[in-house]
Amino acid sequence: MTLYNFAKGMFRLQFKIMGWKVQGVENLPLEGPVILAINHISMWDPVVAACSIPRPVCYMAKEELFSFPVLRWLLLKLGSFPVKRGQGDMNAIRQSLSILKEGQVLGLFPEGTRSKTGRIQKGMPGMVLLMEKSKAVVVPISVFGTKHMFTKGWGNISVVIGQPLSAEMLKAPDGIDNRREWIADRIMQAVLDLQLPKAQ
Repeated sequence: MTLYNFAKGMFRLQFKIMGWKVQGVENLPLEGPVILAINHISMWDPVVAACSIPRPVCYMAKEELFSFPVLRWLLLKLGSFPVKRGQGDMNAIRQSLSILKEGQVLGLFPEGTRSKTGRIQKGMPGMVLLMEKSKAVVVPISVFGTKHMFTKGWGNISVVIGQPLSAEMLKAPDGIDNRREWIADRIMQAVLDLQLPKAQ
């Protein structure tokens, strides 16, 4: 058993005890390259999202997290890799495309940082570049209840997985000045449109 599978199993058990709910698992393609576009409200979002789908996820994570040796070792073991925020990080882009070329799942937080208010922020157009270069579909995911998860999250942790979006479905109309920004806005709207599970 790999460290990834072991950690995933342990966290899934903990989240189930906490009343975690997942809706839309059937929307995730079971093979081929996939980009997850996930909202970001807590440091626990990548863990909760990864536990909610049946495929392993490789996350692009901020470079600062890799400054700590033990955390760096753990993140690399779990398939994450660093990205320099606020600039075009070609190494991160190349690594992302390599992951997608291998038919794997790439997890992104297109807002670039956690939302302090919980509201969806603008998405970075870099995810559109990755979608176009890799021919991957983008699956919007909305995570709820992860802020202050271990104090206020009991019974409130939910993940909603949306329908896959292809490049053909997200073509910008003629006359749009910044095509990738327009597409990124459509993807973030798809994340925003996801609702809590009906049972909640």
